[in-house]
Amino acid sequence: MDSVAFRIELEELAGEGPFPVVAIYVDGNKLQDLARVVEHPFAEAEGNASLAGKYAGLSPSTVTRGSRHFMGEPDEVEFGDEFGDGETVLLGCVCGEPSCWPLTAQVEVGGATVTWTDFRTGHRDWDLSGLGPFVFDRHQYETALVAAK
Repeated sequence: MDSVAFRIELEELAGEGPFPVVAIYVDGNKLQDLARVVEHPFAEAEGNASLAGKYAGLSPSTVTRGSRHFMGEPDEVEFGDEFGDGETVLLGCVCGEPSCWPLTAQVEVGGATVTWTDFRTGHRDWDLSGLGPFVFDRHQYETALVAAK
């Protein structure tokens, strides 16, 4: 089973900042770094390898205001429904506008687990099947969300 951590950290956004964001770690690795490995061949094929993993964490309000965004109930008011199938925005664009270049996944909450599958990126048709799926113990996952507050 995978482990997850949600941490409030400072990141540069749009060349300014630093600003507080929710940084996500899976098995001790920053989610952007995991995405970068999978996205790199696609970004390189487009002639812009620096696009790979180019994400920023979301606003801390996604964990501090009682949002259930990371619990399979995406906050469509703040993030929209990018692809129209109920996916959750996990990371946003470094410009500060999450929907500009989001990393999304399906988040399924079960009795004992939380699973992230079907990752997609921004507005590119890249095959991210090499990213995840990630299966977390639900108790550990919920504890990690509370700890980020």
